[in-house]
Amino acid sequence: MTESRDAELFAAAEAIRAKAYAPYSKFHVGAAILADDGKVYSGCNIENAAYPQGNCAEASAIAAMIAGGAKKIRRIYVTGPGVAPVTPCGGCRQRIREFAETLDITVISHGVDGAPLETTLAALLPHSFGPEYLGK
Repeated sequence: MTESRDAELFAAAEAIRAKAYAPYSKFHVGAAILADDGKVYSGCNIENAAYPQGNCAEASAIAAMIAGGAKKIRRIYVTGPGVAPVTPCGGCRQRIREFAETLDITVISHGVDGAPLETTLAALLPHSFGPEYLGK
């Protein structure tokens, strides 16, 4: 993947992170997906007073991707505050797994005051369960 494509994904994640609705945690997260159609789809976290009803940034980006007509994630970039890399939560790792082109897709997690962590979905979610186990 080119540096310019990662810069594009980072910029998209940061632009949408600025729009996050996080009045409770104050932890704004953005995610940008490079999809199988070559387009970039982004999403931010959206909190709700009834906590389980909120959306993570990754889930919002996946919803935008599906609504846009794409089917598979080729690469995903997640940004958040602080120094430590902001990695997808367990539920989002499984959501990414559902739509990942392969288990080797790159997941870049970035606490914007620190260095990004570049890894694979397979490393983030070892021994995962996917659609193929259900005959899909």
